Amino acid sequence: MDKVDFKRSLPGFRAKQGRFDLIEVPDSQYLMINGHGDPNTSPDFASALTSLYPLAYGLKFFSKLELGRDYVVPPLEGLWWADDMTTFTSARDKSAWDFTLMLFVPDWLDGEHVDGVVETVRSKGSAPRLGEIRFETLREGTCVQTLHIGPFDDEGPVLERMHTEVIPEAGMKMSGDHHEIYLSDFRRTAPEKLRTILRQPVTPQSDLA
Repeated sequence: MDKVDFKRSLPGFRAKQGRFDLIEVPDSQYLMINGHGDPNTSPDFASALTSLYPLAYGLKFFSKLELGRDYVVPPLEGLWWADDMTTFTSARDKSAWDFTLMLFVPDWLDGEHVDGVVETVRSKGSAPRLGEIRFETLREGTCVQTLHIGPFDDEGPVLERMHTEVIPEAGMKMSGDHHEIYLSDFRRTAPEKLRTILRQPVTPQSDLA
């Protein structure tokens, strides 16, 4: 049985450092859970992780055993927003951040599959916020994205350039939440080696006039 690795097969999981690409992202389905605050200290962040992964791995094994389709559980992703977006660039006030943590779900799995696996995971009691996880389609469309290598706290200048230079010069405006894709396992990777895709949905300036 071939095992699909979406990091290799889907263009949205690829980016290059120092280059800002304008890409079209297809509608994609995810397991999602919300939280608030500094990801380094927020109990929301830790409990979101310990709830998402049992369900994601349950889906993977269901797909392999019941459907005959195996895949690598994709990288963790996050949507981030705040009332003042400078908290992501210059101020870096993490206590003001809201987030949605997400794990991509292959398109051959549907809501009925998810519901069935939820019951299996619930019976094991291994996901403290299982009831808060939702299965939804994310529609981003046109996006600008780049690869950041290094500590998360060094993202500020890259995002500042993306927001104030790259996007306006392309005749675009930001139209959705800041999106990050964590290609590295930040629990096991040295900060200077972290690889993170930074993505921003955009729309033509004329559409927001």
